[in-house]
Amino acid sequence: MALVIGTGPKAVTVDPPLALAPMEGVTDVTFRRLVRRIGGVGLVCTEFIPAKGLSHDMSAARKLAIFDPDERPITIQVFGRDPAILAEGARVAERLGADIVDLNMGCPSKRVCSHSGGSALLQDPQLCRQIVVAMRAALTIPFTVKMRSGWDHAHRNAPEIAKMCEDEGVDAITVHWRTRVDGYAGERDLSTVRAVVERVLANGDVLDAASARDTLAQTGAAGLMIGRGAIRNPWVFRQISEELFGGAPCLVDAEERERVFMGYVREIRDRFHSDRATLGRWKKITKYFTEGVAGGSILRDQLLHADDLQTALDRASAWFALLRRYEAGDLEAFAGDGLVGAVIS
Repeated sequence: MALVIGTGPKAVTVDPPLALAPMEGVTDVTFRRLVRRIGGVGLVCTEFIPAKGLSHDMSAARKLAIFDPDERPITIQVFGRDPAILAEGARVAERLGADIVDLNMGCPSKRVCSHSGGSALLQDPQLCRQIVVAMRAALTIPFTVKMRSGWDHAHRNAPEIAKMCEDEGVDAITVHWRTRVDGYAGERDLSTVRAVVERVLANGDVLDAASARDTLAQTGAAGLMIGRGAIRNPWVFRQISEELFGGAPCLVDAEERERVFMGYVREIRDRFHSDRATLGRWKKITKYFTEGVAGGSILRDQLLHADDLQTALDRASAWFALLRRYEAGDLEAFAGDGLVGAVIS
């Protein structure tokens, strides 16, 4: 099952219909390439980028828009509140080679919302229309919008905003079931997503094949967008693809975890050219990567307290050796004082 976004020669086929969500400080080129190498993802997205930065040719914004040719199809997501600036940012994103440009109406962060961007736009439907009209006119490639279900529980206006977007030529919409007020909590409620079903990607708490199947069944969505679940488990796309869409089998054992995790670190090092920056980025994802893994809290503690990259690499290698022993049947591999010496030495 594939999802086609847009029409004509520039239409984008998302196959399987699984997309990596934009996440600030996470979905840079190294993380996107990690997910691509594992497989099962049909579309990736940059971190959200200020349209003002793109339109004014600011180096920080341009850096966020960098991608490698083998990442396609790829979406560049922009945020802001001024229709003219967003339109120009969209033009720049298209010139930079994006396959799709996405408008951020979903970010709940105070930094973005305080400037009336992200999910704050949902409070002003008239401004939303002005922005969508301006951006659609600026683009010749597919144009999508990502939004939350509303600002708060009393104003779940995603269906109305989505209808306006469709009327104005938006090619696809992603709806997260949470409101802005929910932040990253709240009680799961897919009813608003279900009310917006045509060419929609459902977003929010898709963590595995079971939750993917349930979300699709409850919403009738055409596909799924996954964010934090992909940080915790970058194999999630391949696992969902295998179970729901007949993708390649995926065995995530100690050897596979080590291949992906250590390969990711090497790529960060190649990109940053700095051991200090590499270690900082590595520590940032460790808490997600180790969640729910046997002995994961030990690796997390060991890496967070490493003072240099080589120490972290040595500790990780020792931990993976213990994980292989554990998976081979040695259930005491992570028990006892011997572990501390094995990991730290």
